[in-house]
Amino acid sequence: MQDSNKLVVFTVGNEEYAIPIENVLSIEKLEGITPIPHLPAYVNGIMKVRGELIPAIDTERILYNREMESTDAVRVIVLHTDDLSLGVLVKEAKEILDIPSEIIKQVGLVAYQKTSYFTGVANLDGRLITIISPTVLVRTLDGIKEIQEFMENEKQK
Repeated sequence: MQDSNKLVVFTVGNEEYAIPIENVLSIEKLEGITPIPHLPAYVNGIMKVRGELIPAIDTERILYNREMESTDAVRVIVLHTDDLSLGVLVKEAKEILDIPSEIIKQVGLVAYQKTSYFTGVANLDGRLITIISPTVLVRTLDGIKEIQEFMENEKQK
């Protein structure tokens, strides 16, 4: 039996990305984000999902340094990492794929500090899908420790 990876595929900008399904709690429509002043530019605010407050981050701002356009297709992928739960805004949540490990290639971009969260690229039927580690992504974001502390304090209220 070959190793495979179940991944949630989504679009940011014009590119396809994927996150391991074990990190995904749910996929939600974009609604009810409360802006919080003075947070880093990539944080749109906080949102309540199933009774829990989580930060909502704009993946387009993180990856391309521009704000994501708000459309009906925009979704929030609610993720759980070792550090915190968060919602990542994506242009479109597309599908869940089972990608065989042998077609996932490691990329030299992992060596570059700002893209260390890219763990590989799958070349699937002419599609290039970049795989992201949510835990590494969270740990590379500037100001995330402060956000984590804020969210912990909010939980205790």
